[in-house]
Amino acid sequence: MITSSAANSGIYRRRPVARLVQPTSCHFAYPRAVTDEHRSGQRQNRLRVGLLGGSFNPAHEGHLAISLEAYKRLDLDQIWWLVSPQNPLKSRQDMADLPARIASARKIVAGHPRIIVTDLERAFGTVYTVDTVKRLKRNEKCNFVWLIGSDNLLQLPKWRNWRELLNLVPIAVFDREPYSYRALAGQVAHAYAPCRLEPRFASDLVGTKPPAWVYFRLRRHRISSTMIRRRLGQPAEEGAGSTSMGSGSTEGTSS
Repeated sequence: MITSSAANSGIYRRRPVARLVQPTSCHFAYPRAVTDEHRSGQRQNRLRVGLLGGSFNPAHEGHLAISLEAYKRLDLDQIWWLVSPQNPLKSRQDMADLPARIASARKIVAGHPRIIVTDLERAFGTVYTVDTVKRLKRNEKCNFVWLIGSDNLLQLPKWRNWRELLNLVPIAVFDREPYSYRALAGQVAHAYAPCRLEPRFASDLVGTKPPAWVYFRLRRHRISSTMIRRRLGQPAEEGAGSTSMGSGSTEGTSS
């Protein structure tokens, strides 16, 4: 299990920590770096940002694990957690309110200055991932990559305008049992097989013209939001199974 001690390990030593502008519930300001390194042409003056969307109901160490893995393997500058007001694919029943879920997320990432918890979707008023990404791409200071678990690769055809989404942003998929085999044999993996990068070239994914994706195999991490709710005596969401690490935060019907 990855804990906050990772903040003091080599994982954060490659680049100086930027001073960040944190979002507020009323006025969102994009997190931005003010270091000389990011002003250089080496990174085209753009931050490399991983986007992890989800209900975070509640946030847990699995979300943190996938974020730290993405930071390392994709050579990211920051990871933004997009806490969804309401995922249309999930029941409203037993969904904690947004401030409580944001608070649980910020507690988990305490000590990890590269991971920023946001309520962007509430600020944008977006409901679907494709619309959220369109709004984010207006920010010319960042290159984005969307982070999902293999369970969401499998269900991606249920998302609104999913093909358009794949043409908007590169995607990093993280192995998640027991979905791995079905996800890699599924519709999206098959249709976009020519666009798949080998993991050894993963650092090239950010900035690659989409469609582009990579699949990472990970050591199993058993914790999930569903398991946590069950331990607390709360019912699991209907049809949830185990909730995702990096689920489509704003999803609904397929195109």
